[in-house]
Amino acid sequence: MTLFARSRRPAGLALLLALALALPAPPPAAAAPKTLKFATIVPDGSVWDREIKAMAAEVQRRTEGRVVLRIYPGGVSGDDPDNVRKMRIGQLHAAALTATGLGEIDDAFQVFGMPRFYASYEELFHVSKAIEPMLARRLDAKGFVFLGWGHAGWVNLFTTKPVNTPADLQKLKLFAWAGDNQMVQWWKSHGYQPVPLASTDIMTGLTTGMIEALPTTPLAALTLQWYRPTPYMLDLGMAPFVGAIVVSKKAWADISPADQAVMREAVKKLEQRLQQAIPVQDRKAVEEMTRRGLKVVKPQGAQLEAWNRAAAEFSTSLRQTVVPPEVFDAALKARDQYRAQRR
Repeated sequence: MTLFARSRRPAGLALLLALALALPAPPPAAAAPKTLKFATIVPDGSVWDREIKAMAAEVQRRTEGRVVLRIYPGGVSGDDPDNVRKMRIGQLHAAALTATGLGEIDDAFQVFGMPRFYASYEELFHVSKAIEPMLARRLDAKGFVFLGWGHAGWVNLFTTKPVNTPADLQKLKLFAWAGDNQMVQWWKSHGYQPVPLASTDIMTGLTTGMIEALPTTPLAALTLQWYRPTPYMLDLGMAPFVGAIVVSKKAWADISPADQAVMREAVKKLEQRLQQAIPVQDRKAVEEMTRRGLKVVKPQGAQLEAWNRAAAEFSTSLRQTVVPPEVFDAALKARDQYRAQRR
């Protein structure tokens, strides 16, 4: 009996071992999805909001749920300066920022706020592509990753009273972005009356008389109904309203290279869709507001010359005080090259 028991035990162990090896290995545990808290001041339900959400849906689908963007639209997480601060401390991970918000990270992005510097969307797209690597490096040095551009239209002046010249504008209380102290001081030093406000307080400022002049795009003025308390629009494109999608480097490092590539592709598609849609919608917005009572003021002759002189002074002084000279010069070179090619 003892010999029999000893002879059976090894055979049983061998059988169990063979069965164990034959069973399939359990599947690896699925990685937890990376949720990026994504903030923007664009209005909920607007064309920009819809495009951002479409981009987020594409990212989630193509990464099979490994990357999820949780969108906070309409300024619910705060104004652009608030969102930049929250990304720095990790409360947010990504954002669609305006040039003003990007300027909170690096003054180089003020290059898009120079009045009358860009003559067309095509010129803007050429310049932004040319200086994108330089701007991306500057963001990287500050702890952020550049993913792509966003376009909101072309800035015009909406006012409570007709404005024909810069002297007329100096008589009105002008909206300025709260926190952008350099620009506030520039306006004051040149005889204007800037009133710093958060973008979320614009309608309150207009209806209470705190501000009487608002630089914004026609599409934004229509979408947010800002044109109602400012029934006059100066038909003079001041500057493009440029933004960009950025993500903190810390959050970006938690995403696999393959999924990073998916995000870049999705944001690039978003950029291209906005490039095509926004100029058309801006024009339609002016037509719609005109039907509803907006009065369009067209500067002529000496009035136009006065605006161009003021714009040239503005740009020159920005190079000296706000926009880093190397960025200004790179943008100027790219713009002039484009104009030479067109000629």
